[in-house]
Amino acid sequence: MVGGQVLVVEDNERNMKLFRDVLAASGYRTLEAKTGGEAVELVRRHRPQVVLLDVQLPDIDGVEVLRTIRTDARTAFLPIVAITAQAMDGDRERFLSAGFDEYLPKPVDVRELLDVVRRYCPSVGDRVARTAD
Repeated sequence: MVGGQVLVVEDNERNMKLFRDVLAASGYRTLEAKTGGEAVELVRRHRPQVVLLDVQLPDIDGVEVLRTIRTDARTAFLPIVAITAQAMDGDRERFLSAGFDEYLPKPVDVRELLDVVRRYCPSVGDRVARTAD
């Protein structure tokens, strides 16, 4: 049995590998995009359960990607998590007020990442445990 689908939007290959490995080991399927344009296309085509979105991308920034996704009625309520190295005072509030559902600073704490993803997309193990209760 396979877990939910998570779109990871990250242009740094090391970070992408970390997200891919951690999510796969926790039972999630991943889609991967390196640009904002790819992210928008994958969201429209696959409608993942949650999007992990790097804010600084090579083509368009994550805030613009967020706005594009939110303007489409089919994807407007998709949970989107800002992931960024911009971890200055006030950034969390700024990204949340821009419309992101969650904010994770880089370097990403793996446990925190999984906690956030599980809020929107339970893993296989979570579903099995709930069924057994």
